[in-house]
Amino acid sequence: MGAFEKPVLLIDFGSTYTKVTAVDIATRALIGTALSPTTVFTDINDGLDRALSVLFERAGEIGFTARYACSSAAGGLRMIVSGLVPELTARAARMAALGAGAKVIQVFAHELTDADIATIDQLKPDIFLLTGGTDGGNRAVALHNAGMLEKTAADFPVTIACNRAVSDDCARILNDRPVFQCANVMPELNRLEIGPVQLKIREIFLKNIIRAKGLTRAQSLIQNILMPTPSAVLQAMTLLSNGTADQPGLGPLVAIDVGGATTDVYSIATGNPMATNTVCKGLPEPYAKRTVEGDIGMRAGLRGVIEAVGVDRVARYAGLPVPQVMRLTDLFSRNPDRLPQTPEESAFETAIAAMAIETAVSRHAGALEETYTPMGPLFVQTGKDLRGVRQLILTGGPLIHAADPLKIARQALWSPSSPLSLKPREADVWIDRLYILSAMGVLSGPEPEAALGIMKKELSHVPGILQPSDEPG
Repeated sequence: MGAFEKPVLLIDFGSTYTKVTAVDIATRALIGTALSPTTVFTDINDGLDRALSVLFERAGEIGFTARYACSSAAGGLRMIVSGLVPELTARAARMAALGAGAKVIQVFAHELTDADIATIDQLKPDIFLLTGGTDGGNRAVALHNAGMLEKTAADFPVTIACNRAVSDDCARILNDRPVFQCANVMPELNRLEIGPVQLKIREIFLKNIIRAKGLTRAQSLIQNILMPTPSAVLQAMTLLSNGTADQPGLGPLVAIDVGGATTDVYSIATGNPMATNTVCKGLPEPYAKRTVEGDIGMRAGLRGVIEAVGVDRVARYAGLPVPQVMRLTDLFSRNPDRLPQTPEESAFETAIAAMAIETAVSRHAGALEETYTPMGPLFVQTGKDLRGVRQLILTGGPLIHAADPLKIARQALWSPSSPLSLKPREADVWIDRLYILSAMGVLSGPEPEAALGIMKKELSHVPGILQPSDEPG
């Protein structure tokens, strides 16, 4: 392979694998990819060196002009959030955290209790996000919760994004630990302001969390660990959707990442109502939205899939008897590294992936509720209306390596079994077969034109339009 004009190395320190992607910025070309198990609990450089060795075997020695990285190693960015009421500030806080690339491990609403503090000490979050009250509104809950957090034994920073009238008081209460103040996530009723807190979370990740997780051992090899991996994927999806001044994007899209423990869904779309007889209920949805279903996955989240859709549904989809589905559920739960070895196990694996997608996208998308008024029928919309979104991006091992990924992906679409769901009606499908999305998110900051060009070239476009199944589910 010949010399490259401006080669750049992009690294994703994942919880399981360290993935490296080499690109040539000058030609907007992918040079190669490789991966190796992450070694965060010994020396993270070991896994990186092994991945680079594989890359160099395939592409030859490369003198990189720059090296950038993202990370979800050692559990990623684990956050706990608290707010005033679940439907408002607590949900706003959760949306802010997820959009920043965090894994939200607990959400509290109203006043924290001693039992809650015990839970927080047990979970040991990387960051606690304290919210509550609109500006000039409720003061008591944020102040109470700050006082309760002062009792915690676990050492973690607190980001304060509550009623600005008590933000300084909360900071003074918590002055024995790192405290970061930023604008209220909901300064007015039903108005979100999540951008500032997302920037603050990313800043804390870069300055504090990387050091705490031992990732500074890799800093001698790279310019910077720029962001959490999920944040990188969200940036890649936003760039792919919106395009740049010189290159058009794909337009509104939905992306799905099915993993062993969780299923992430991304949507880049306004999600506004499509009909005039529809009104929105609840908080406005972010244009670039990420949700994480922490109970839905292929291994650690396997039983969550069964609980969400029912064992009968999985058995029917897989074409297997219920007792065999239960046996396979136990087998794969006890052996998370096991790959399917028989046709029955492959059918089970396909069914779990399909049901994981169905559940995760249904939770991510909005829904309609029909009501009647003196003026006639009216629909109330909660969440995003994604029925008009035509682009569907698939990533994650169960989708990339599936024998029939379209059969699985079809579960992301609207179904007659849930007629009021606002999932996409049909879609063009793109598959991230080379695992480049997180790398392109990292690259999107310094080199957006190259990142977009490489994605449009390297993502595998599946011919035809994916249509929903006629089966009632």
